[in-house]
Amino acid sequence: MFTVGILTVSDKGWSGERQDRSGEAIRGILSTMDVHIANYEVLPDEKELIAQKLVEWADKSKVDVILTTGGTGLSPRDVTPDATLSVVDRVVPGFAEAMRAESLKKTRMAVLSRAVAGTRGGCLIINLPGSPKAVRECLEPILPVLHHAVETLKGQGGECAASEL
Repeated sequence: MFTVGILTVSDKGWSGERQDRSGEAIRGILSTMDVHIANYEVLPDEKELIAQKLVEWADKSKVDVILTTGGTGLSPRDVTPDATLSVVDRVVPGFAEAMRAESLKKTRMAVLSRAVAGTRGGCLIINLPGSPKAVRECLEPILPVLHHAVETLKGQGGECAASEL
């Protein structure tokens, strides 16, 4: 079991103009796994607020994984990757690469994603797109390795070469 924080980044969601269907999609998918959702929040597309929340959850709440949704595109207000990169210790490009590769099978628009993933201490932070459909498509290729990633971050995982992932 590991703990997860779900952070939805959406101006309209934060102001109450839109229901957070992407956060709900993440919650629904994770309900089939052995995880505990420890934190959930909706924030506006403000780089400093996003960065502060990521630091709070990673450093104080000690969640194992933070999944963000929203703010990964090219709009001037899309700043989630920028906020993430400002707080991570190490970038883990394989997660974003796998998500974009899977998304490209369904839409050419996947090349517009600026989603990133990285670690802050023992926490893995992964940016997901803002639509429920894209959330489902992007979680599919990475879910099978999340548990191993968390174990490895905590120094509990075995050797990757010996893993049967």
